[in-house]
Formats: sequence, structure tokens, C-alpha cells
Amino acid sequence: MVSTLPKSLKTIEDYKSANPHYTELLDIMADILILREEYMNNMKDSVFDVDENLISQKMLGGLPLIDLTGKPYDLAKPRKYFDSLIAIADKRIPEVSQNIAEIIKSSDYDWEKNIRDSFECKPEENDAGDSKADHEEENNIDLIELFLEESLRPEFEFIARKYENIAKKYEWSEGYCPICGKEPKIGEIREEEDGKRYLFCHQCGFKWHFQRIKCPFCGNDEQHSLAYFEVEGEERYRVDVCNKCRRYVKTVELPKSSEEPNMDVEDIATLHLDMIAYDEGYN
Repeated sequence: MVSTLPKSLKTIEDYKSANPHYTELLDIMADILILREEYMNNMKDSVFDVDENLISQKMLGGLPLIDLTGKPYDLAKPRKYFDSLIAIADKRIPEVSQNIAEIIKSSDYDWEKNIRDSFECKPEENDAGDSKADHEEENNIDLIELFLEESLRPEFEFIARKYENIAKKYEWSEGYCPICGKEPKIGEIREEEDGKRYLFCHQCGFKWHFQRIKCPFCGNDEQHSLAYFEVEGEERYRVDVCNKCRRYVKTVELPKSSEEPNMDVEDIATLHLDMIAYDEGYN
């Protein structure tokens, strides 16, 4: 069963009680989910479009349905939504929002360029000399990146919902999303489906089946160079790592008869796993 907004908000409250350290970020995610649903309820169409005559050709050729970098879409509506997201920071973390405002109002900050670049850039290799303090200095930028990604989410999710059943008919085997081309940050393993693995796209909300013993980033399927780690007491979660490309993806293990989680919320609630992976030299 798909997680509804009330269920997602209830999950957020449960996670806040279990881990108060994430209260601010979870409150921000709750506001985002509410704002997203309001935005989508008022949508009649998306700023993105799909050439239905090319769907089969694209799916079989490993090309996502939407190529943001190759077409000059009008992003005025997503930009307005982005400004509404920044208002969430003003409400929740006013001491940080001023820094965010300074960054996005800077002449060096090109919102649309950053949007398009986010579909092309790959994480750089970690420098072993990076300190925790250096990483923490990036928190404001990370929050902007969260809002940047979310600014396109309703528009892309509209497309994902519209073409979900069509996309699922094709045996998509790529490690990036068949709808928008974004790489996954988190996935799930379903016990009730004999341990099938699914990857989740934060950009459009689409989930697709992916080979369990394989790196979605470099395609490595050599078992000896693939591994995972868990945190004691949190066996529901694991981090799958590839020792060839040094990339990782978080995974939620779902038991039988489990309700489908909101993966946006799960990603926020497992940020400590990102930090552990980062400290271990994975991107």
C-alpha cells in the first residue's frame, strides 16, 4: 500500500520521538510533503512532456523518458515552487535561512544551471584528509540541494504517475531512473517478493526493479567486491557499497505484510548512514 500523506506525517512524528537529533530536518520534510501535495492537487499537466512515439525506443535503448539537459523546458513554475520551499527554511530554521538566502541571491548562483547540472554531475572521490568540520560546513549547501531537487519533484512525479504502468512493462536494467535519469540514493528489498530489490528516485518518486547483486552506478556484479554494512540495533537498514567505484546506496529491508514506506522520509531518517559511508570513503 502506497504511503499516504497522513501516514507519512505520522511516521515523521514517530521518528522524531525515536531520534530527536533529526527533528529539524524531519519537520522540514513534513512541510515539504504538505506543500508538494498542495502543489500537485492544483496541477492539470506538467511542464515536462513525453513523446509517446519514442517511448519504446527510449526504454529499449536505456534512455529515460525525459531529457532535461537536451530540451529547453520553461521552468518558471518550478522556480516559483523553489521560492516556496525556501520559505520553509525561513519558518523552521531562520538562523540558517539567511545564509541560504545570501547564496541563492548571489550573482554566482544560477538556479536553472544548477538544476540542469544536477542531472549530469557525479560525486567526486572523497579526500581522505577531509575533516568532519569541513563536511559540516556544506550543510547549508546540502539543504539548498534538497530544495533544488524538490523544486522539480511535483512536475516529474506527475509524469512518473502518468507513465508508470507503461515503464514497468519494459525490463529496465539501468541503475538510473527510467523516467528522469536520476541516480538513486536509497532502495528497498521486499521479503514478500523473494527478496527482490527496488531502487527509488527522489527526483520523480518512481521505483524500479534492479538486480540485487549489482552496483547501480558502475554495473559491477562481482560479489567479492560488493558488500554492505549495518548499524547495530537498526537491522532494518543497510548500506550497499561497491569497492570498485566506491559508491553506495542505502537500503530498507521490508518484511512480509509491511506497509510501503515513504522513501523521502526514510532517506532523512537514515542520514547517519550517509555520514558513516562518507567517513569510510564512499560517495
